[in-house]
Amino acid sequence: MLDRVRETQELADLHHLLNKWRHIAYQEMCDPGAYYRMLAKAEQIIRAGANPDAVPVEDMQAVIRRRTAP
Repeated sequence: MLDRVRETQELADLHHLLNKWRHIAYQEMCDPGAYYRMLAKAEQIIRAGANPDAVPVEDMQAVIRRRTAP
């Protein structure tokens, strides 16, 4: 990515990358190890083919309906 920025002199991609990493750095500052836990979870989901801790979408919709009901 840095090579592309050097060649094109277009900084938008660099700004996008730095913004992404700024958020990750802040998250790590608040919760050390969060980024690596997220990577481990992603690896677990990829290996299993699904998220073993996932909640069915219908259950989430029911929670949303309950929270937004007048």
